[in-house]
Amino acid sequence: MLRVGVIGCGGMGRSHIDRITNRTQGAQVVAVSDVFEEGAKKGAEIAGEGCKVYTDSKQLINDPDVDAIVIVSPGFAHCEDLLEAIKVGKRVFCEKPLCTTADDCKKVMDAEAASGKHLIQLGFMRRYHKGYIQIKDAIKTGEYGDPLIMHCTHRNPEVPESYNTPMAVHDTVIHEIDLCHWMVDDDYESVQVIMPKQTRYIHKNCKDPQIMIMRTKSGITIDVECFVNCLFGYDINCEVVCEKAALKMGTPIAPFIKKDATLSTEVSTDCFVLFKEAYDEEIQNWIDCAAKGVIEGPNTWDGYLAAVTADALVKAQESGQIEPVNTVEKPDFYK
Repeated sequence: MLRVGVIGCGGMGRSHIDRITNRTQGAQVVAVSDVFEEGAKKGAEIAGEGCKVYTDSKQLINDPDVDAIVIVSPGFAHCEDLLEAIKVGKRVFCEKPLCTTADDCKKVMDAEAASGKHLIQLGFMRRYHKGYIQIKDAIKTGEYGDPLIMHCTHRNPEVPESYNTPMAVHDTVIHEIDLCHWMVDDDYESVQVIMPKQTRYIHKNCKDPQIMIMRTKSGITIDVECFVNCLFGYDINCEVVCEKAALKMGTPIAPFIKKDATLSTEVSTDCFVLFKEAYDEEIQNWIDCAAKGVIEGPNTWDGYLAAVTADALVKAQESGQIEPVNTVEKPDFYK
């Protein structure tokens, strides 16, 4: 039984505690940490009797009764905890982002490589969604030729006034940044952002919608429509155009209802509903891999690449120009 400590007991943290406690096998939450003691206690209540409560994440990481760590704290706090976990050799599942800056991501990447052990899996759960897996598997067969173009949409019904233009990259399209390079097994070379006509329903600090274009090193062009105030629902789509076929992800499974001379189906408004099974699958995979001492999901290099690409996209939002994605050479440790 993998003994897990969870750092961060907000909404997502409590969701992971519940997931490990009630919906996955092979692990038990034995300790929780949150800077707010009341929040930590709420997390411990979900984990059950005997769960330790900390307000200092380092104490949790160094607890000898904790085998592995789940980090669900705010992104700015990740770097220090990741470095501490690497120092003591404990496995980590870290919700995105790996860190909030590319420099901090590189620090973590260098420390992990120096340790000689793959310890960190990153929480890009879309890799565990059946629709994306089916397309990736289809591409790998070679039956449809090389992928040439990818079309993606990431639509959200609405965002609060605190949401600003860069957040469209860091909080929204960050999922496509990771997902697309994984699906075609290629890293990014350059990015661009185009601002079309703006919706009248957006807030003053955010441009919406946006078209984000990413070009891979082999020349695949990826366009992502990011529309965070579409009003009608949470709408995620992906199509890969190959040399001999176009592969489109199936729509979310929902019943079609015939009533009053209309045919309708529900559009989800909640990412946690749409990707519920993917969240469960990624945590179960992390638990299973911990027993084998491997990482199969998104790793530290993926977190670094996402951070560098996101920085380039934010720069492109401001410049309107094609911006290069400048990464260090991919270490052999991550190949």
